[in-house]
Amino acid sequence: MKNISLLIVGIALLSACGNNTNISKTVEKEIDAKPEKNTTMKKVLFVLTSHDELGNTGEKTGFWIEEFAAPYYLLKDQGVEITIASPKGGQPPIDPKSAAPESQTPATVRYYADKETQDVLSKTIKLETANQADYDAVFYPGGHGPLWDLAEDKNSIALIEAFYQNNKPVSAVCHAPAIFKHTKNADGTPLVQGKKVTGFTNGEEDAVQLTDIVPFLVEDMLKSNGGIYSKSDDWASYAVEDGLLITGQNPASSELVAEMLLKKIEK
Repeated sequence: MKNISLLIVGIALLSACGNNTNISKTVEKEIDAKPEKNTTMKKVLFVLTSHDELGNTGEKTGFWIEEFAAPYYLLKDQGVEITIASPKGGQPPIDPKSAAPESQTPATVRYYADKETQDVLSKTIKLETANQADYDAVFYPGGHGPLWDLAEDKNSIALIEAFYQNNKPVSAVCHAPAIFKHTKNADGTPLVQGKKVTGFTNGEEDAVQLTDIVPFLVEDMLKSNGGIYSKSDDWASYAVEDGLLITGQNPASSELVAEMLLKKIEK
């Protein structure tokens, strides 16, 4: 009787094991059936000025280091791959005033202690070699330099139009919206026409006493090109998004622009 009981228990256990095996196979199939999460690294092109002469003042200019550093680290820390370009390639000029003690922020302090990023910055690719097909978005940091070179640069103009026509975000902060001076839609109208935009204000330019030095005022140019220009108080953080265009008012707006760009490319 005892042996019969043990045989029945054994058969029951074998049966249970068989059922568990089937259950495990079902679970495995369900796991395999789940779609894989998209882990493709996003790529953003940064475009910096190569111009270092502040009009006829004899002073130096270039790009504003905060407007590069804050967006660079915000995006890099989120896993975004960044390539840096400039019209001439190599080391782009940093505006000396942006390196002054009173202009420092946590992002710039990090940059000056970051030899790796300094090395990357010293080896920017030539803008003429950049292709929108290789990136998910483009970002232009400001500084006064772009008013002289990037605003007129044919490679930059063509690149911006290519990003826009391929449904990819174009972002710029402070003086960098100067890049929209000559950019066009496919129908030949100004790219910013009818779009909400912002950029360095006339009041801010007057405050730094360069109204009569710069080749044009960013605020006036955006308005004359049909942009729906808006602004906050001078030096306040302010950025606007309209479709594929993201623009920021001043250095304090650089990180906000980067946050908006990150959300855009993650959609």
